[in-house]
Amino acid sequence: MATPDTPAPASDFVRDAVRRDIEAGTYGGRVQTRFPPEPNGYLHIGHAKAICVDFGIAQEFGGVCNLRFDDTNPDTEDVEYVDSIKADIEWLGFTPNTVVFASDYFEQLYSWAELLIEKGLAYVDEQDGETISAQRGGYGNPGVESPHRDRPAQENLTEFRKMRAGEYPDGSRVLRAKVDMQHENMQLRDPVMYRIRRAHHHRTGDSWCIYPTYDWAHGQSDAIEGVTHSLCTLEFDSHRPLYDWYLEQLPLPFEKPVQREFARLELTHTVTSKRRLLALVRDGILEGWDDPRMPTISGLRRRGYPAGAIREFCSYVGLTRTNSRHDIELLESFVRRELNTTSQRRMAVLRPLKLVITNWPTNPDGSPVVEHFDVVNNPENPQDGTRSVPFTGKLFIEQDDFAEVPPPKFFRLSPGREVRLRGAYLVTCTDVVKDEAGTITQVNVTMDPESRGGSAPDGRKVKSTMHWVSAPHAVPATVHLYDRLFTAPAPGEATGDAMDDLNPNSREVLSAMVEPALAEAAPGQVVQFERLGYFAHDTHTPMLFHRTVGLRDEWAAIQKRQQKG
Repeated sequence: MATPDTPAPASDFVRDAVRRDIEAGTYGGRVQTRFPPEPNGYLHIGHAKAICVDFGIAQEFGGVCNLRFDDTNPDTEDVEYVDSIKADIEWLGFTPNTVVFASDYFEQLYSWAELLIEKGLAYVDEQDGETISAQRGGYGNPGVESPHRDRPAQENLTEFRKMRAGEYPDGSRVLRAKVDMQHENMQLRDPVMYRIRRAHHHRTGDSWCIYPTYDWAHGQSDAIEGVTHSLCTLEFDSHRPLYDWYLEQLPLPFEKPVQREFARLELTHTVTSKRRLLALVRDGILEGWDDPRMPTISGLRRRGYPAGAIREFCSYVGLTRTNSRHDIELLESFVRRELNTTSQRRMAVLRPLKLVITNWPTNPDGSPVVEHFDVVNNPENPQDGTRSVPFTGKLFIEQDDFAEVPPPKFFRLSPGREVRLRGAYLVTCTDVVKDEAGTITQVNVTMDPESRGGSAPDGRKVKSTMHWVSAPHAVPATVHLYDRLFTAPAPGEATGDAMDDLNPNSREVLSAMVEPALAEAAPGQVVQFERLGYFAHDTHTPMLFHRTVGLRDEWAAIQKRQQKG
């Protein structure tokens, strides 16, 4: 039930079904869900929605949610993935009721498979996979029954036990359920339950050489655990009749769980296929599963996405029965909104250009004066206070903030123009210094010494305020700027292969100069580089900053265009 600390559950078709079950006393009023990832890769943003649904619904209705690893394919699974999945769920803010594995139930699943054989509902097929696939037919085409379909139960039982004992080579036999080879739903055309596969399992070692398929393990694992509401994405819609068929044949320890499907989360300019993500890592296109360009939860975390923003986004898109692709700018707007309230402000110059104040005062010993300005850390949160920033007559400004020949509507620094240096002084450009190639290497300005703090005593106005970093105090930093990993909004839609739309220029590496306070940034801390965007201090490499999102709300611009259109 909802409490003052737990808001009343939202309304959608899944939550409404849970509500009806509770009111009817189904499952004794219990609510139990599970999140069942296969440990064959890192979780991505699509999984984040499923996590929020599975754990969130259980939490909202006073129930529990288990983390269950679907570890039925030893060829692709690894402890590394198990550990990363646990870490991702914890980071997102959820705690499993318990952590279990499908492999915990291998003996029970095997016993139930023998039961189906004894009931004449399963048989060992000696045909190869290609033949079995061809005999299943297709939509509108009849299936062909296996010549082994009607062998006696006792013979099937003997063969199945030989499969377990390792008496047959890999791929030589499978156990199939005997359902209906003419059913319009292809999932019910005698699906495979077990296959022979000699592969080392990350938990059971080499004790098994036969492994259950996902469909055989899934519903039965739900039943063993006492799951009440089995929530899946829409691609499992056609699997539900098989899910139900298996459960109807077995003596279950609890009431039969019910599977319901909801739309998976897809984003523009993004792929969430584990196969493609693995290829990006394996082929060295990206630097690992936590590369900040990755849509993995670990990649988003390293890039600086807050867990709360991801949860809010998943809640906003909600649960529907229709798949759709959401604009990635919508997710970024949730990230930007949270970071605006939580991130402290700092000054950084990504493409440094030297600026010299020619009338800057000196001390009696001839050394330049060093001033300090108190700058607000976060205008959205006064409790964050202020920091002291050093200011001298030699600064770095952004190259883009100066134009020798300014284009129309350019209000930043140019010859003869006065601008404000953030929180410091008004300065006017007098001349520039160029190298032999004609490239500007230094901009000279004069300051109004009466404008300390950025305001002129005569009240004159300037049209531009620029950030800066004191050159003698600047700390070198590496900054990574990111563009979309895929150039097309729907990667592969036009060509059939998402990799054709891979952006070869998805990352730009810059050598920046930043204010001294950024040397104190904690690993993973996200700050706002004033006028530039939000940047996350890398969790691995000191003084490496990843741009999380820019300052401009692109989602608001998209909405305005849609309204006009």
